[in-house]
Amino acid sequence: MERFDVVIVGGGPAGSAAAHAAAESGASAVVLEKGVPRADRPDRLGPDSTDAAGILDYWVDIMGIHPDEMPDDVVVSTLDRAEFIGPEESLVLHRTGFDSSYDHFGYCMNRARFDDFLRDRATDAGAEYRVKASVRDVETDLEASPRHTVHLANGDDVSGDVLVLADGPQRQVTNKVLDRYVPFDITDRLATTKVNHIAYQEHRRLPEDVARDVEGAIKFWWGYMPGHTAYPWIFPNDDNVARIGLTMPIGMDLSAVEAREQYALLRDSDERIPPGKEYIRRLLEQEYGDEYDIETDFPLVEDRGKSKGTETYAISSTRPIDSPTEAGIVVTGGAMGVTSAFHEGGDHVAVRTGAIAGELAADGDLSPYNDRWKDAIGDEVRRNVALSDVVRDYGPDDWDKAFSVARKLMEASSGDTLFKMNNVTAGLTAARLVATYKKTKYGLRGDRFVQLHADEFVV
Repeated sequence: MERFDVVIVGGGPAGSAAAHAAAESGASAVVLEKGVPRADRPDRLGPDSTDAAGILDYWVDIMGIHPDEMPDDVVVSTLDRAEFIGPEESLVLHRTGFDSSYDHFGYCMNRARFDDFLRDRATDAGAEYRVKASVRDVETDLEASPRHTVHLANGDDVSGDVLVLADGPQRQVTNKVLDRYVPFDITDRLATTKVNHIAYQEHRRLPEDVARDVEGAIKFWWGYMPGHTAYPWIFPNDDNVARIGLTMPIGMDLSAVEAREQYALLRDSDERIPPGKEYIRRLLEQEYGDEYDIETDFPLVEDRGKSKGTETYAISSTRPIDSPTEAGIVVTGGAMGVTSAFHEGGDHVAVRTGAIAGELAADGDLSPYNDRWKDAIGDEVRRNVALSDVVRDYGPDDWDKAFSVARKLMEASSGDTLFKMNNVTAGLTAARLVATYKKTKYGLRGDRFVQLHADEFVV
């Protein structure tokens, strides 16, 4: 049986960052990644944890990796704005309002190349990265050395004193491991089918004038499809190609949707929530169908994405969880619930939490982890949880009202970021919107945004 100081389950951003930090600090580390084939990664298997692959300016500093450190082919476009489009109102942001070491509003990246960069960075530091290494189970004996034995599907065993769980928002291994340390059924709190959103996206080549229109912009349509944090988007990439996709809750019942006639991407003939592919077709028809034949003029780029220009993936939309560090276990990235359907994934927080986990694993003392990750990303997660709670029951009219109010707030505050404003000269409605957000965020002070606390684990 092979032995390492640190065994990492999952080779996405969190797992690779943990391996890099551990190896760079002198620990032996191995990443166990089941590996999936992708059209845009034809020469090697890798992680399946894809997202819309955009990073805002201040996320660069949260992540701790500047684009200048990456190979040239990772960043595929730089951003100068975000456009939020409601049924009747819209809002354009040209700056996030947070200090950053990055000079642009943000950037879009090729996610497969980003994963490969993080993987190569980890192996260059001395970590091992193994694919076709599916984890079947983990056996832990806190009195033994090493404490953890990881059983692989091929019959091999790998052991280590520290176990880093970085298997993404589906938590296929994480749930199984954590269930042994809580006095309740872990799936009651962290069940994938209850807490995750599903996302679908297509890589399409845009007509020249459409590509010019979306250049530098990430575009989001709110109030066009039902569901909490359900929205389509366009992210510009290189060579006139864009990622066009959407996020929506798993298992929505169309019959439970109120005022369904107000949602532009629903049809009277719909008997159930449309699949992602149909939603995207309707969005493109709505925006560009008067001038273009969508299937001909917006062709799929089949050598991008996971399969034939498309990809489907889960996004965690939960509040984050602590880790049972006394058992030599840390949970990172999507598995701990720090990615979000509200803000489009979370590569930046995955990398940061993974790096903290790897550093502490190499030091041999995991006890600071639950405090360290809150210090590093707590404000970011708290903001997103608060915003998500504020808009939970929003319909199309609510989004229009919010964008109208937000625009007035920006005009009254010289374009500052919306929820850092104290200016109430935009009117009573604007003051109420800001007050609602601040009250919600205050209710999440300390670690109240955490859904599974360290003291709930029985070790």
